[in-house]
Amino acid sequence: MPELPEVEVSRLGVSPHLIGNTIERIIVRERRMRWPIPDEVATAQGHKVIAVKRRAKYLLIETSVGTLVMHLGMSGKLRVIDANTPVIKHDHVDIVLDTGKCLRFNDPRRFGAVLWQAPNEALPLMQNLGPEPLTDAFDDKRLFTLSRNRKSPVKNFIMDNAIVVGVGNIYANEALFLAGIDPRRQAGNISAARYKALTARIKQVLAKAIEQGGTTLKDFAQTDGKPGYFAQHLNVYGRAGEPCEVCEKEIQSKVIGQRNTFFCTHCQR
Repeated sequence: MPELPEVEVSRLGVSPHLIGNTIERIIVRERRMRWPIPDEVATAQGHKVIAVKRRAKYLLIETSVGTLVMHLGMSGKLRVIDANTPVIKHDHVDIVLDTGKCLRFNDPRRFGAVLWQAPNEALPLMQNLGPEPLTDAFDDKRLFTLSRNRKSPVKNFIMDNAIVVGVGNIYANEALFLAGIDPRRQAGNISAARYKALTARIKQVLAKAIEQGGTTLKDFAQTDGKPGYFAQHLNVYGRAGEPCEVCEKEIQSKVIGQRNTFFCTHCQR
């Protein structure tokens, strides 16, 4: 599943092609996505894109009359292409621009979304979200305070979007390894000092992934069609049975919160 860095890379890739240009029409070939695509998305037709933002894993294409809210789901891809490019299987939505280009959304599994947010309204699914991880609003004091008396594993805790948004499975594994924290430990049993280290590592791995173009996943590529490059630098994710690059002990795996979890029992405690 594309995570926050992949969505941010997509935002950076599509923004120059969208901002300042007018949406001529929106072509919906398949409305049956994670949620049915509402007719209101057509409201954006005839209006300029004034900003392209991201909130958690949602891409926000803003106009003066409202915002197109997009989510890549499990397998969604965005491409900026010529509007007359032949349609292929799973090309569900085109946002056609007055430049002759279009933003095409392809999603084989249809777990993605294209929704409409009217001005001064907030979609229910975007309410109660925690702070963005790369902002000052997310800090170690927040993690430590909210973790008290929590018995759930720390990995589940930092993946909770009410605590902080966008720390998906890959980057939770990596940040916990770099902070030396066992992902199975109860969130409430971790000290303030260790949460300070974890906060720094979360920011580090996400920023590095964005800088290097997003993690190479089988269902993700950048808007120019090139894959990201961060995957070759992963320390533990997907490396069960392989030697830890620090201590050479075998990387372990365990399902925590229905997600595959990877860790080193020697380096993480």
